[in-house]
Amino acid sequence: MVLYDEQSDQHLLSLIREDDEKAFAVLYRRYKGVLYLHACRLLEDEDEAKDALQELFTKLWMKRQDLALGTSLSSYLYAAIRNQILDTFAHKKVQEKYIDSLQKFLEEGECMTDDYIREKELSKLIEEEVALLPKKMRTVFELSRKVHMTYKEIAFELDISDKTVKKQMNNALRILKHKIYLVLAFLFFF
Repeated sequence: MVLYDEQSDQHLLSLIREDDEKAFAVLYRRYKGVLYLHACRLLEDEDEAKDALQELFTKLWMKRQDLALGTSLSSYLYAAIRNQILDTFAHKKVQEKYIDSLQKFLEEGECMTDDYIREKELSKLIEEEVALLPKKMRTVFELSRKVHMTYKEIAFELDISDKTVKKQMNNALRILKHKIYLVLAFLFFF
């Protein structure tokens, strides 16, 4: 009978290559805490840190049979979580550029009839989705985007911290992006 908790990382890795789920679970428990804290420190967002950690271990399981390490497992995992975080940062930049270009498009107003109709439909959709946000998040979002207040001004106005304002805005944008993405693809490509 194998006592998994007493096994070395290398032995657990060889068991994982043989599709041993118990070995994978032990490895996960062994590293999830430190990798999560590392990801939280870099991302400054607990949900994104959880997502990065989940993605890392999912990839590790999917590539288990082809995994060849040139270093220790802990070094590999730290490098992998760092790369996962860098991918997250790159994805955020793309999303921000997309939203900025969308905002610019909506502000310019030089549209043909079809484009004008699409713009109106999109504006209506965005307003509906904003209305569905939780009250505090919606208030922060509207003060930022409609009243054009800075995060500091919003924090002062609502008597909350700058960090809370930033978190609420990030959450609002994440929610809106996910809900509107498919509609945008349909409106602009069909």
